[in-house]
Amino acid sequence: MLSKELAVKYQLVVGLEVHAQLATSSKLFAEDAIGFGADPNTQVSVISLGHPGTLPKLNMRAVEFAVRMGLACECRINRHSSFDRKNYFYPDLPKGYQITQDKEPICLGGKVPLILEDGSELDVQLNRIHLEEDAGKLIHAPGKEESWVDFNRAGTALIEIVTEPCLRSSEEAVAFLNEVRKLVMYLGICDGSMEEGSLRCDANVSVRLRGAETLGKKVEVKNMNSFRNLGRAIDYEYERQVGLLEGGTAVISETRTFDADGGCTSSMRTKEELNDYRYFPDPDLPPVLLTEEWIGSVSVQLPALPHALYRKFREIYGLPRYDAALLTESKEMALFFDTLCSKTRHYKAASNWMMGPMKSHANETGTSFADFPLKVEVIAQLIELVEEGQVSFSVAAQKIYPELIINPGVTPLEIAQRLNLIQESDSSYLNPLAKEVLLENPEKVKEFKSGKKGLLGLFMGELMKKSGGKADPKVASRIFSELLAN
Repeated sequence: MLSKELAVKYQLVVGLEVHAQLATSSKLFAEDAIGFGADPNTQVSVISLGHPGTLPKLNMRAVEFAVRMGLACECRINRHSSFDRKNYFYPDLPKGYQITQDKEPICLGGKVPLILEDGSELDVQLNRIHLEEDAGKLIHAPGKEESWVDFNRAGTALIEIVTEPCLRSSEEAVAFLNEVRKLVMYLGICDGSMEEGSLRCDANVSVRLRGAETLGKKVEVKNMNSFRNLGRAIDYEYERQVGLLEGGTAVISETRTFDADGGCTSSMRTKEELNDYRYFPDPDLPPVLLTEEWIGSVSVQLPALPHALYRKFREIYGLPRYDAALLTESKEMALFFDTLCSKTRHYKAASNWMMGPMKSHANETGTSFADFPLKVEVIAQLIELVEEGQVSFSVAAQKIYPELIINPGVTPLEIAQRLNLIQESDSSYLNPLAKEVLLENPEKVKEFKSGKKGLLGLFMGELMKKSGGKADPKVASRIFSELLAN
C-alpha cells in the first residue's frame, strides 16, 4: 500500500486492450466450427493451420459484429479497412503470423460512458476497435517438461477494443471492463464468459510524476480473466513501478504475467516495438469496403444499450443508482423491467420485486428473465394487490408468489381469495381486536406511554395473530396510535 505522500507524488496511467471472442458459428477466415470444450485439435483445418497453398476467406458475420460494437461506442466506421500480418513466433500461432488490422482498423475513436460507484460519470476514450484472429492455447501439464498445443481456438474471430491511456485507477479500469462485457452481451456479439476465455484483457500500466505530460514507460500485463485479478494486477504494478522509481531504478518496458495466487506480476519478455512485428498488408485478403446502406442496416438493428437504459431507469422511473445499476446488469433483466414498467406505475415496487423474489428465483433455478415463468402482466397485478393494500408484501412474496410459479395461469387475486389472504382494513373489525391486545398487555401499555415507543411492534404482532395475519398494517397502526394517545 503506497503512502499518502507517494500516492500524491505519482499518477497511475492505464490503457486497456480487451479481446472479445465473437459469437460467430465459424472462424474468421475458415469454416472450422468453434465451441468451448471440444476435444483438442478437432476444430481445425488446413486453412486455420496455415498449410501452403490455402487461402483465407473473410467471415462477414464477424465484420457485422465489429460494426455493431463500433456503432454502440460511437466510433467512426471505416468504409475502407484492411488486414495485415503481424509476424512473431509463438508455439500456439500455427502460421507464424497473426492476421489483424494495423493501418486501417474497422472502427476508429469512440467512447464508452461509465457510471462509477460514487455516481460520477466518465467517458473512456477509445483509440480503435479492430478485427483479428485468435491464437491457439498452450497446455502446461503438471510435472511435465513439455507443453501441449491445442489449435482449436486458432483463427477464432476477435475484436480488440483499445482505449487511450486515460484511466487513472484500478476501479476505473474494472468499471470499463464490466461495461464492455455488458455491451458485447447486450449486442449479442460475445457471450462475455471470462472463465472460458471469451473475454480477456491486457492492461498497459505506467506511472508518472503528477502533473507531468510525458507518459512513463509502459508495462503490459497479459491476459487477465477476471475483474478482481485486473484490479489486483494494476494495483500491484502501480506500487512496483513507484517503488522502482523511488529507488532510482528505471522501469523497463516489458510484458508481464499476473500470478493470481501470489498477487504479483512477473516478467515474461521485454516489450516488442512495433517494427519488431514487421507488419505488412496481407496479400491474400482484399480490403473490406462498406457501403452507407449496409452500415445503416446494421445500425437500425441495434438494441437498447445498458447506459441508455440506466439513464431511463434513473430519470423516468426515478430509481436509485443501486437499483438502476443492478437492473441493467443483464439485457434480459433490463428489458423485463422496462416492459413491466409499461404495465404499472409503481416503479420502485417493481424494482424491489425484480431484485428480490424474482431474481432469487432466477438464480436458484438457473432461469433467464427472457424465459421467466410469469408474464409481466401477472407481476403487475401482484404489485397492484400490495400497493392497494389488499395484501401485505410479505404475504404476497411468501404465499401468493410461490403459488403463481406453480400455477402461472391463475391471477394473483384468485390465489389471494382462495387462500383467504385479503387484508382486513375495516376499522370496525380491527378496533375491537386492538383493544383486546392492549387490555391483555397493561404493563406494556404503561411502558409505551412512558417512552418505549418500540413496543408498538409488539402490539402489531399480537393483532396480526388475532386477525390471522390479515390486518392491514397501515390501518392497524393508525388505530393503535389513536387508542394509545388516550
